[in-house]
Amino acid sequence: MRVAEGDLTRKQQRAVAALVAEATFEQAARAAAVGESTLYRWLRQPSFAEALKAARGETFGAALSSVQQAAVQAVQTLRQVMADPDTPPSSRVAAARSVLDMALKAHDLQEIEQRLTAVEEKLGQEDAKLRVV
Repeated sequence: MRVAEGDLTRKQQRAVAALVAEATFEQAARAAAVGESTLYRWLRQPSFAEALKAARGETFGAALSSVQQAAVQAVQTLRQVMADPDTPPSSRVAAARSVLDMALKAHDLQEIEQRLTAVEEKLGQEDAKLRVV
């Protein structure tokens, strides 16, 4: 559930932004021009807590997107190192090992995702059966 910014005051909106941007609670309070006790009180309010959660999710999503974009370049670099005959053998082996590790992890995650989807579908079917009864 997404909380509309209209549910928060301007100070609360600034506080959400500060909590996401600043390294400490104290720094966030200072940046938002509110007391730390006010931040703690606001955190107990569902609308404020939900807005903070959404803002942190957006920030994390942006960071993850950036990492994913860099991953393509990283794999290309590893492939170049592996294929370059002028690269020391130890570096080529290390690059090959990194590529294999990533490939295995990707395969494992894909398999887990498929299994989880199957379990969720099964639970959904069971839940539907229980509602009929």
